[in-house]
Amino acid sequence: MNCITIVPCLLGVGMQELLLIALVVLLLFGGSKIPELMRGLGKGVRSFKDGMNEITDTDDSDSKK
Repeated sequence: MNCITIVPCLLGVGMQELLLIALVVLLLFGGSKIPELMRGLGKGVRSFKDGMNEITDTDDSDSKK
């Protein structure tokens, strides 16, 4: 497989497309707003993972009864 990571490969997005998307985001939001957006995205992903772990922990405890 020639992809650097699996996600862009699965989405059919190459390196040129990723650079174009990054450029558009930079133009839309400006350089000072991007760290704040990424911080919010990171918090959202962390919250999602915590929720998924909570669900699997609940399922595991239910199956042991």
